[in-house]
Amino acid sequence: MNGTIAVYPGTFDPITRGHEDLVRRAAEMFDRVIVGVAESRSKRPFFETDERVDMAREILAPYENVEVRGFSCLLMDFLATCDARIIVRGLRAVSDFEYEFQMAGMNRSLRADVETVFLTPADQYMFISATMVREIASLGGDVSKFVQPSVLARISARLAAVSGGN
Repeated sequence: MNGTIAVYPGTFDPITRGHEDLVRRAAEMFDRVIVGVAESRSKRPFFETDERVDMAREILAPYENVEVRGFSCLLMDFLATCDARIIVRGLRAVSDFEYEFQMAGMNRSLRADVETVFLTPADQYMFISATMVREIASLGGDVSKFVQPSVLARISARLAAVSGGN
């Protein structure tokens, strides 16, 4: 596709190997992929927006046509600032599809020229969610196979700070 810019929005709290897999594949499909890291205060993220942007930039640095930006506005407004008309979303299960299908319809009603492209992660990443990664890590479980080492280090440091180093 010539000149296509796609936006992959999410909270990426934290960015997982599943997210990275979708970005890699989107980067092969589109000329530019902008990973939009949503502020999402309502979700009460584990990491601040700037931290999530930094992690995503570090992990996604090898992909030359990928850019990472934080945003705190309506997704349609963010797409306009990116000059993009394509939204990339990941689907892991049928339960994801219902929500994502509804969101795609709402987004199209807000801006008729926007299309949503759904990608499924590779089999080994199908079950990974950032929420589960945070939960497992907070309970002392090993999440090293779900996130890159630098992300794991940040998760460990954050958990140590929250628990007072205990």
